Parts: sequence; structure tokens; C-alpha cells
Amino acid sequence: MARETAYPVKKLVNLTEEQAARISDFRFDQRLQSENEAIRRLLEIALDKAGDGPPAD
Repeated sequence: MARETAYPVKKLVNLTEEQAARISDFRFDQRLQSENEAIRRLLEIALDKAGDGPPAD
């Protein structure tokens, strides 16, 4: 039986040097384990602000 993954969808995006640096800075400031987690959190923040996601807790 295959193990279910928490994040089954993968996306590839191109970033500018500035965007990559800002993500890295966010990761460091938030003390996150991975760059992927930083990107997921930033996406949630942006989607919540745009009103395209579930309400924030």
C-alpha cells in the first residue's frame, strides 16, 4: 500500500533573484525547516489576503 503524502501536488515556478532572497529571509525570520514550507506559508498568507481561501484562524 502506497503511503499518502501531505503535499501530493508539485509545482515549478521561476523566481527573480529578489524574490528568492525574500523567501530565504522569510524562512530565516520565521525559523522554518525548509524553503518549501516558507513558500507554502507565504502562499497561504497571500491567498487569505486576496480572499481566495478559507478565513484565517
